[in-house]
Amino acid sequence: MSEQPLNPTPAGSHDADVTSDATSDPSAADEAAALRAASFERARRLRMEPRFPGGPAADPAGSHHERRIRSFQPRRSRVTTGQQESLERLWPTWGLDIDGKRVLDLAELFDGLPVVLEIGFGMGEATAQMAADDPGTGILAVDVHTPGQGNLLGLADKAGSTNVRVANGDAVILLREMLAPESLDGLRVYFPDPWPKARHHKRRLIQPEFLDLVAPVLKPGAIVHCATDWEPYAEQMLEVLTAHPRFENTAADGGYAPRPAFRPLTRFEGQGLDKGHVVHDLLFARV
Repeated sequence: MSEQPLNPTPAGSHDADVTSDATSDPSAADEAAALRAASFERARRLRMEPRFPGGPAADPAGSHHERRIRSFQPRRSRVTTGQQESLERLWPTWGLDIDGKRVLDLAELFDGLPVVLEIGFGMGEATAQMAADDPGTGILAVDVHTPGQGNLLGLADKAGSTNVRVANGDAVILLREMLAPESLDGLRVYFPDPWPKARHHKRRLIQPEFLDLVAPVLKPGAIVHCATDWEPYAEQMLEVLTAHPRFENTAADGGYAPRPAFRPLTRFEGQGLDKGHVVHDLLFARV
C-alpha cells in the first residue's frame, strides 16, 4: 500500500490562484483561507491514519501530545512487500502501540520471562539475533521506524523466536506511563542518534532526566547497556551515568566496558569500524 501525499494539491493550482486575487476581493480571501484550512486538515488526517489496517498507529499517543524536545525523528520510509506482509500478519500478535493509556502486564505479555527493554533497534537484525540466542529473556523493542518494525517481526518469525514484542511510539511515554515499578530486568540503547551538532546535544537520549525515568522501572541490579561509536557522545554517556546516584559502573576502572558477547556486531557497527570509529560499551547497574 503506497503512502498518499500529504498535500495532493499541485503547486500553482487553484489554491494559489485564489490567494493572488484575495487582496482585491474579500470573498476570494475567505475562499483562500477555507482552502488552506481544508488542506491542513487533510494533511493532519493522513498523518493520523495507520499505514496498515490493524498495524502500528501513525500517532499512538496523540492524546498525550507534549511540546517537548524529542530525541528521535519519526520516519515513514518505503516499506517492502515482505515488511508489509509481516506487519499485517504479525502485528496483531506481537506488536503494541505506545498510547500511554494503560500499564503493561509484562509477565502476561512475555509468559513470565524476565524482560529487557531495547530503545531504537533500527532494522532489527541485532535484536532478532539476541532473541534467538537467548530465548529465556523477553525483549520489548521500541522504535518509530515502520520498515524496521516489519523487518524485526519477519526476522523473529523466521527464527521461531516468540520472546520479542515490538512497540511503536515514544519510549519516554512508555517509561513514564506504561511500565510498573521494578518491572524491567535491563535496558539496551545501542547506537542512538548522536546529534553531533552542539545546538542539538539537548536532543540526545542519555540525559539525567531520562535516567530519572529509567531508574524506577528497573529491578535492583538491572543493567543499563549503552553503545555508541561517536566519541563525544560516549564521553557524555559516561559522565551522565557516573553522576547519577541510582547507577553504578560495572567496569572496575570506572570507564568503558568490553563489548559483551551477547551484543552482536551489527552491519552498522562494522561500517563504523571500517571508517576507523571506536565503539564504546557502557554497562551500569541500577543500585
